[in-house]
Amino acid sequence: MSDPSKLPYGLWPSPLTPDRMAASIRLTDVLWDRTGQTLIWREERSGRGVLVTRTLDEAPRDLTDSGSVRARLAYGGGEFTAGREAVIFVGENGRLYRLPLAHGLPRPITPPFGNAASPALSPDERWVIYVHSDGQTDVLALVDAEGRLWPQKVAEGADFYMQPVWHPDGTRIAWIEWDHPNMPWDGTRLRLARLEGSPPRPVSIETIAGDDRTPVFQPAFSPDGRFLSYILTEGEWDALVALDLETGARRILVEGTTLAPPAWVHGLRVYGWSPRGDRVFYRRNENAFASLEVVNLKGEIARLDLGPYTWFEQLTVAPDREALAMIAASPVIPPRIVSYEDGRLQVHRFSSAERIPPDHLSIPRPIQWTASDGTAVHGLYYPPTAPGIEGSGLPPAIISVHGGPTSQRVATYNADAQFFATRGFAYLEVNYRGSTGYGRSYREALNGRWGLLDVEDAVGGAQALVERGLADPQRLVIMGGSAGGYTVLNALIRYPGFFRAGICLYGVTNLFTLAAETHKFEARYLDILVGPLPEAAARYREWSPIFHADRIQDPIAIFQGAEDRVVPPNQAEAIVEVLRRRGVPHVYRIYAGEGHGWRRAETVAAFYEEVLAFLRQYVLFA
Repeated sequence: MSDPSKLPYGLWPSPLTPDRMAASIRLTDVLWDRTGQTLIWREERSGRGVLVTRTLDEAPRDLTDSGSVRARLAYGGGEFTAGREAVIFVGENGRLYRLPLAHGLPRPITPPFGNAASPALSPDERWVIYVHSDGQTDVLALVDAEGRLWPQKVAEGADFYMQPVWHPDGTRIAWIEWDHPNMPWDGTRLRLARLEGSPPRPVSIETIAGDDRTPVFQPAFSPDGRFLSYILTEGEWDALVALDLETGARRILVEGTTLAPPAWVHGLRVYGWSPRGDRVFYRRNENAFASLEVVNLKGEIARLDLGPYTWFEQLTVAPDREALAMIAASPVIPPRIVSYEDGRLQVHRFSSAERIPPDHLSIPRPIQWTASDGTAVHGLYYPPTAPGIEGSGLPPAIISVHGGPTSQRVATYNADAQFFATRGFAYLEVNYRGSTGYGRSYREALNGRWGLLDVEDAVGGAQALVERGLADPQRLVIMGGSAGGYTVLNALIRYPGFFRAGICLYGVTNLFTLAAETHKFEARYLDILVGPLPEAAARYREWSPIFHADRIQDPIAIFQGAEDRVVPPNQAEAIVEVLRRRGVPHVYRIYAGEGHGWRRAETVAAFYEEVLAFLRQYVLFA
């Protein structure tokens, strides 16, 4: 008789079904209100953004019951802010709305024009500053919190604005701005303005830090108004800086580590001041694992014990006491809204039912391999995991390539990794050269070499698994979305036969059309990653998959959102036409109503069903 504990890799019975993958909600932000007694967070339910509130010791309740709370600038984010009695949020139509926390319906306070993000209430809650864009021109704008007056421009002239904040006395504001061709991690300016009048208008504006080669991230005023803090990247690593607004003295509180994430979305926060203004709580990122620490004004650092969690996002500190709230997770704990006070952790919201025991899930470990130029390349390796089940031989492996490409896979809950690892696949997240989290030189290594180094490192990661006896060399699969999908296509073109199959989600196929058609935020991104046009036209052609698609011979599954504004559907359809003409085995699915990523539950479930069917046909039973 066969041993019931031995099953072929890739065919293990996983508790993570496609329906269960679709059932989770997505937690995107959390804030305290200005009393410190109420938490407000945003969650996505099948693509709909909902604000939820919980007053301490009471049950959570939805604040919004219709429409969607969703900002559309860049990749979203910065959807809401909270006062003492009301929230200001961005509706899916791009307008700002005021909504009382107790009772009442949302009321628009800005006209139906363009898109807003990152609203910030003045200390007296009379005014709201926010970022506004009509798709071509971005500005920093101001409107009264009741919406009685017409919005006014506060700052203009830069290509982009982000992260506006108020000084506690209401007479100054600070923000981040930058210009093409930079992205916000390449170089930005921190600006400080003094305000007068009603409505308040800038009477002086100065640059505090940053330039075209020096990025600044997350300005924040200390609660006593003495300091303006920010994260600065002047060299290889980040530094947390506190500027004394009276003396002009600059204190470096933390340095030599990774603090700032790439600002793909508005409203990101990785630190917060204590209510007394004498300490700063912050997230440190070391080798894709996070720790939560606190530093005083003397630079003395202590690490907080947050138990089982290994990643934290959207840190917020209560205004009346040292109570922290955040989105916390680990590789075996899906994201939760968590507060930390007096050494005690409390969960306020779960993103899933958490019915799967943690010991049934895969725990990743950092892994390194050496590139041809001697650089150590980084990744997170998830071994196949299922209690009581063994495979025979070596497992098939999914080589996952993250998007961006300026991004990083970290030690949070990775639903994709668990979906495949619990079925008996090895799973490798490749943090290729160009990824964040490993120093500025590592991130900038991809500049001018996108399509080359990312492909080399994906192949190198697969080879590292094979050499260490962790993967079957005949059953390697490369998978990625957006920029990761671009890497998938180029890998199949440059290394035919190396991978058994590829899975490409909304991947870039034509760099020329991408440069011409993508949204404003990334309109000049390729100037850095590939080179400016027309000077770099030869490189655009060399690394655009569409011009070399006739070299693809391995089976490939291509998935696309019909309403994708970042990588339009014509990118996928052009390469699918080549595959059809040449008879290359492929699957093409375009999902109606979806954009750059899947939001609807029915799409998520259908996608995973399709992927499993594709892998069974072309990898497991090939």
